[in-house]
Amino acid sequence: MGTIATGLEGVIAGESEICYIDGQRGILSYRGYNIHTLADNATFEEVIFLLWDGRLPKPGELDRLKESLVAERRLPAGVTDFLATVTRANPMDVLRTAVSMLGVHDGEAQDMAAEANHRKAVRLMSQTAEIVTTFDRLRNGKPAVEGDPKLGFAANFLYTLSGKRPDDVMERAFDVAMILHADHELNASTFAARVIAATLSDIYSSITGGIGALKGPLHGGANQDVIKWLLDLGDEDAAVERVRNTLARKVKIPGFGHRVYHTEDPRATHLRVLSEELGKRTGHESLYRLSKRMEETVKSIKGLDANVDFYSASTYYSLGIPIDLFTPIFAVSRMAGWTAHVLEQYRNNRLIRPRAEYKGNPDGQTWIPIGER
Repeated sequence: MGTIATGLEGVIAGESEICYIDGQRGILSYRGYNIHTLADNATFEEVIFLLWDGRLPKPGELDRLKESLVAERRLPAGVTDFLATVTRANPMDVLRTAVSMLGVHDGEAQDMAAEANHRKAVRLMSQTAEIVTTFDRLRNGKPAVEGDPKLGFAANFLYTLSGKRPDDVMERAFDVAMILHADHELNASTFAARVIAATLSDIYSSITGGIGALKGPLHGGANQDVIKWLLDLGDEDAAVERVRNTLARKVKIPGFGHRVYHTEDPRATHLRVLSEELGKRTGHESLYRLSKRMEETVKSIKGLDANVDFYSASTYYSLGIPIDLFTPIFAVSRMAGWTAHVLEQYRNNRLIRPRAEYKGNPDGQTWIPIGER
């Protein structure tokens, strides 16, 4: 049957024009635009358009996308009612269920026309963010905050989460974080979404599957483990000692190493800077210093580089985001990439159906009547 690749490592499972990664040289690009170029120049809305349409938007097109994202923010009443009844639940479980419910309330859910699927992608972008912020407000006994149409996507998220308009630095920091997390080729959650889409199931089913995959600590849940580590470390010397002892026991430390990158994750390059800048502004600079010492120690002992999860943890914490929302926020950003991949799958579809290497007795077992077993 051919060579077996555990975990499908190195296997080319399909063609795509959305995302390019060179793990040896630490290159990540969306539609040919290097991630450093996008992080330095783009807004998250421009990246959404780029991922969906394959090019940067013209001014009028960007304005229309922003208007559409604002217009589609409001959640169906049934979804809001659901959020109010599960205030003690795991936020990723809530998000997965609420996104699935969006499909129930969308009259176009079963319409597979390209135009309808694009409209649903817009709704998913806006309403996923609204689910996360509304849920957090309700579970803390606070009313939901209606978004401000004058604010961009990143600023509106922070505003509807906290009730306070972010300053320009915090807005830009979160906007860059959204850009960095927007897509990453055929990672576990994107692949899961494309497998579902390949059956010609609806986009809500595909995205629900992607959220389920992202929940796992080996994927989107890693940044929560990182911040828990950092908050439990004490001073820098204690941090170094704990890292050394942990590695000596051959226990993995979250936020280091990557299946694809064999050099520094280019997303970590920007998040390291954001972690330092925001730490200084918000009084959490010690988290950045602890992170830096951890990074240096792991690198010197294991030769592993920090990945996107490592510095995103202290960045989100400095923005005042609750720890258990770190992974849902990953989903808010990755919605841009998930929907882009689902739309691409629909445009050039073939059912994804790999084979397995069977390891049991292949055939010919003798049937034994139940009374003789």
